[in-house]
Order: sequence, then C-alpha cells, then structure tokens
Amino acid sequence: MRVGITAIANNYKEMMDGQFGRAPYFLVFDTQGKTWTAHENFAIAGLDHGAGIQAAQFVEKLGINALITGIVGPKALQVLRANKIKIYCVEPGKVQDVMMAFLEGHYSEYFAPNEKRGE
Repeated sequence: MRVGITAIANNYKEMMDGQFGRAPYFLVFDTQGKTWTAHENFAIAGLDHGAGIQAAQFVEKLGINALITGIVGPKALQVLRANKIKIYCVEPGKVQDVMMAFLEGHYSEYFAPNEKRGE
C-alpha cells in the first residue's frame, strides 16, 4: 500500500501540513518496501483557487491508496473518492509519528457529513 501524507517539508521528521490542497509536499510511504519518497505539490503555484482539485489529481497519479491530511475541501474530496483513495483527516503532528499511528490503526477513515459510505 502507498500512503500519502501532506507535509510542510520534504522530510518525514518534520511536521505534516493540516491543509490538503495547499500543502507544499506530499510524502509517500510504501508499506511493502518501508520507503519514503517526497513530491513537491506544484498545484499551489500561481493558483488563487482550484489547488485542491489539482492536488487530488496529482495524488492519484502518485498511486496513493490512502491519504492522511488535516482538511480536505469538498471538490478535492469528490476527486479523491472517484479515484477510490481513502482519506484520513487527523490533527497535525510530526509526519513519522502520524504515520506510525496510522499503521497501528489509530485513525478512522474520514467521511463528510451526508456522504454515502462504502461506494
């Protein structure tokens, strides 16, 4: 599984970013190989709005199965759901600590109010 997490820097020892679309980086952890990769979020460059949608499309291209972030807007949420990416909205912390908590099963999948589950 490939798990993405929004981050303020390209290093898993730094803090995660609490906003999805405008996070400077996506860090991806491959649970099979136990490896990290960092990807700059170019969706934030020069956009007044729509960064969330572009970031969601980028996440899909990265092959992420699950996304850990703080806040996801409704349009980005639709794109992520359409690509069957599970979303986990959590309180920001250090990336490695948040990832460890995720791997230990401490987080529940996020569903927006009135969103149908399991589709």
